[in-house]
Amino acid sequence: MSNRTVPKKVVLAYSGGLDTSIILKWLQTEFGCEVVTFTADLGQGEELGPARDKAQLLGIKDENIYIEDVREEFVRDFVFPMFRANAVYEGTYLLGTSIARPLITKRLVEIAEETGADAIAHGATGKGNDQVRFELSAYALNPDIRVVAPWREWAFKSREALLEFAEQHQIPIAKDKRGEAPFSVDANLLHSSSEGKVLEDPWEAAPEYVHQRSLSPMDAPDEPTEIVIGFEKGDAISLNGKELSPAEMLTALNKLGHDNGIGLIDLVENRFVGMKSRGVYETPGGTILLQAHRAMESITLDRNAGHLKDELMPRYAELIYNGFWFAPECEMLQALIDKSQEKVAGEVRLVLYKGNVIVSGRRSPYSLYHDLLVTFEDDGGAYDQKDAEGFIRLNALRLRTLAARNRR
Repeated sequence: MSNRTVPKKVVLAYSGGLDTSIILKWLQTEFGCEVVTFTADLGQGEELGPARDKAQLLGIKDENIYIEDVREEFVRDFVFPMFRANAVYEGTYLLGTSIARPLITKRLVEIAEETGADAIAHGATGKGNDQVRFELSAYALNPDIRVVAPWREWAFKSREALLEFAEQHQIPIAKDKRGEAPFSVDANLLHSSSEGKVLEDPWEAAPEYVHQRSLSPMDAPDEPTEIVIGFEKGDAISLNGKELSPAEMLTALNKLGHDNGIGLIDLVENRFVGMKSRGVYETPGGTILLQAHRAMESITLDRNAGHLKDELMPRYAELIYNGFWFAPECEMLQALIDKSQEKVAGEVRLVLYKGNVIVSGRRSPYSLYHDLLVTFEDDGGAYDQKDAEGFIRLNALRLRTLAARNRR
């Protein structure tokens, strides 16, 4: 299980951008190895055709270029299971970057097996969480895989050194890549995240040009938008009566969220690797989905089942954030969460208005809400108020005993 052997064939997570093109050429020159590229369409909003052209330009054979649309798999098998848990890290972050890494790693490992590669490589820096997420997932899926992390292994000390290497090896450099970018962006169908440079001072407000996926709430329309989301087993399946696939659903909710100024947060988070980091996150569709799902659970989940989920959620969210999606404890929690969703079905009505997601109605064939139990009118004997006395006296017994002792 040594990780220091020189790889013969490497599967690289390749975006087609300058940094991963430099990594591709570095792998070839440093190890003299064959490189397989994997480019995933996660809904990041970029054309993927140029990634094939750039890989070919750098000497990658056609059979070693993998470009795949994984949007449906991403939402169905990763985003939706996470949203069944109402997962939020540190109270605000909807884990948009974190939940994408296990899928990318899974495909890297699968392609390595298909092509006979003995290693995979990623472009995550040594300071971020992504290096941890990629590599923990990889070792969970294949304990013998070699993981190459160029940002930890190469000798480049500056952006200028990287650009010099690119020029030496005829890697195209766009004019806007000559200087350092004002901030870095990660994006997929669930969210976009921006960090670094102009965002490094947590006191300075983020410039408007940082925003990728959402309008400012102040610029959103003055008229509210009303929508109805249908659920089945905890997953959103329809919007305003129209059935949608998982990726179609999230795409539609993203558009609604964007247009109504929903889903923008600015936070300082605690990274697993030890430092605090400031980021601007935009999760328009996910913000709507979270509120809708909680509303659906409010009438279909048993009280104690729901409270247990809420108690476990921070632990589950932390596991995803830290890169333990394929760990047994995460799989155990997912099984519990999925069990809780069997009757989470029905419809939720929402009003979207200037950054707000307002629940205005919910209904379900499995509703546990009974108006006879809560009415102030004649309930026909559905609830005997005298029953509350014994309940209260039993629960008050220890409190009365404590109070009596303290009075002595």
